[in-house]
Amino acid sequence: MAATIELLEHERIDELERNGYRIIQNEKKFCFGMDAVLLSGFTVVREGERVLDLGTGTGILPILLEAKTKGEHFFGLEIQEEMAKMARRSVALNELEEKISIVTGDLKEASKIFGKASFDVVTSNPPYMNQNHGLKNPDEPKAIARHEILCTFEDVAEAAAAVLKPGGRFYLVHRPQRLLELFETLRAHKLEPKRMKLVHPYVTSEANMVLLEAFRGGRPQMRVEKPVVVYERPGVYTKEIYEIYGY
Repeated sequence: MAATIELLEHERIDELERNGYRIIQNEKKFCFGMDAVLLSGFTVVREGERVLDLGTGTGILPILLEAKTKGEHFFGLEIQEEMAKMARRSVALNELEEKISIVTGDLKEASKIFGKASFDVVTSNPPYMNQNHGLKNPDEPKAIARHEILCTFEDVAEAAAAVLKPGGRFYLVHRPQRLLELFETLRAHKLEPKRMKLVHPYVTSEANMVLLEAFRGGRPQMRVEKPVVVYERPGVYTKEIYEIYGY
């Protein structure tokens, strides 16, 4: 029997279409998007592996990865206490406390919190927008999730490199416009890009997301996979998107 969780103001419970799992979201704060779902489909977690999601927000990635893989334990690190508490309540809602741990903390302190070289897999859906993008209110959770206010991509890469075991894998979703910077930053921290997949809204559209896999200490060689197309036509997902969502 699923746990009963009291909802706070502006909160709702959404179905995840995986294992009967659900998630609490607050439309006034931040709701996960397709980028997180696509990242969960791109990430490879093998049986018995330990996984850390940097900047976990609602906790969507640990919950989806627990549903989709046979990883041993999933951790989410979140700097905003209010978001971390909501993510913990989603974990409790699905009775996953033995498999998922949500920790409040700054990802820049990840290696101190968890220990160096302590994870097989690290994931992140980091803020896409840097100082070149307009910013209205830097204190809002939505702004913190989307803009590099509390951390830069270099902070994320440095944290991932520190907590990954040699040969461990880092998975992220970002914007194609920053690909050159992403590659340079990853390699500066000895995270070698090994696999890339571009995401296009329509088959005729430019890519608006990129999924990357990097190995800690890997050799230079990268595979560019077949791109993902999100919509067949307005309002209708492609078959691949339906499969990733689990419909």
